[in-house]
Amino acid sequence: MLMKIAGYLIIIFGLMMNIGCNSSSTKNTSADDSSLVRLITLAPGHFHAALVQKNMYPAIDSIVHVYAPGGKELEAHLNLIDQYNNRADNPTHWKETIYKGDDYLDKMLAEKTGNVVVLAGNNEQKTTYIKRSVEAGLNVLGDKPMAINSDNFNELKQAFATAEKNNVLLYDIMTERSEITNTLQKEFAHVPGVFGELQQGTANDPAVRMESIHYFYKYVSGNVLTRPDWFFDPKQQGDAITDVGTHLLDLVQWECFPGSIINYEKDIDVNNARIWPTPLTLSQFAAITKEDKFPAFLQPYITNDTVLQTHANGEINYTIKGIHARITPRWEYKATAGGDSHYSLLKGTKASLEIKQGAAENYKPVLYIWPNNNSKNFADTLNAAVQTLNETYPGVTVEAIKKGFKIVIPSKYDVGHEAHFAQVMERFLQYLKEKKLPGWEVPGMLAKYYTATKALDIATNTK
Repeated sequence: MLMKIAGYLIIIFGLMMNIGCNSSSTKNTSADDSSLVRLITLAPGHFHAALVQKNMYPAIDSIVHVYAPGGKELEAHLNLIDQYNNRADNPTHWKETIYKGDDYLDKMLAEKTGNVVVLAGNNEQKTTYIKRSVEAGLNVLGDKPMAINSDNFNELKQAFATAEKNNVLLYDIMTERSEITNTLQKEFAHVPGVFGELQQGTANDPAVRMESIHYFYKYVSGNVLTRPDWFFDPKQQGDAITDVGTHLLDLVQWECFPGSIINYEKDIDVNNARIWPTPLTLSQFAAITKEDKFPAFLQPYITNDTVLQTHANGEINYTIKGIHARITPRWEYKATAGGDSHYSLLKGTKASLEIKQGAAENYKPVLYIWPNNNSKNFADTLNAAVQTLNETYPGVTVEAIKKGFKIVIPSKYDVGHEAHFAQVMERFLQYLKEKKLPGWEVPGMLAKYYTATKALDIATNTK
């Protein structure tokens, strides 16, 4: 009898061990699976570095190596990862292996503990980090911006050439392509019966206009975001047109010329650009950074001893493939209602497509279609187009309103900005699997960073 019980216990123990091994494999903790993508997080100083890990991915090892100097930025990053690991709903199970030291870059390049470097932080050295990483044969997933001035742009060109030579991918995080109203605006812009063709526009009345408003004081993953003090230094973070402006430049290219090769030397002409500040008081600065005084490197931007003139706003007027476009990125201190907002207008020969996000829209982006000739034939054509779109986007409908139409989008598509990082990661993982980017992506990245950095030179009269 005792022998039988012992035999049963051995069998049960073996089954438990087998279940444990399978569980570990499912969580991608094994370092023996060479097919897994292995992340390296380098000098995380922006919360976007953590947002790419807000979800787990079957293709990514759960062990992530982090190389950084010690300090508050690293602590903030690790706190976010810990928050995701310990949340009640669908917790993650990342295991962060940390190296802290001033030689973090050289240490990362020497150890090469992964195959994808994630970059989101201080932008002053980011282009160099990119170039050094691809030179070492590492793929790079970089948060915008990859370049904040024309010297960076020249270095970035070299990095793309090196990435191609070393057969690695260099890709930036463009979350706004995943926002559903932007996606549908793009779709309708290429339905000839609804939109016609994109107008050429003029310098004073561009055919494409996009504007974004971001806020310094905001919430991330349910908590008030603490920004590092260098975030307000244009030499470390970049001006608005070279930072968040890259999202708008990307949307212009992606929506208006999908799949097209854009040659920045032939297809882009920056006509004029300007920048202007958003003033922040010391008390507002303290609320955002948790610092009680301005650091020395911000002194050149301070007036009346207590007001920081942030490099927070800009405008670029340019032509792309002969089409007049204008992008306007802006920053304000804190939203009185809603949050970060986006405006977009594409003018076609048959209709205009407009995204608004104001009080009338309950601070949620809404896509409107304004026909140049609001006839029954147009309504029928639009309804047919919506039915076709339902094959890809089920549940999207159209509602007639005064002088036009509103696209009604089911709430299931409103996943929020933070969820878009997972969608970008899924695209990047597919590119890694295919070992190549779409042919238009690298020329497009070069075009937008050329446009942004050239515009900054014009706005500041530096070159």
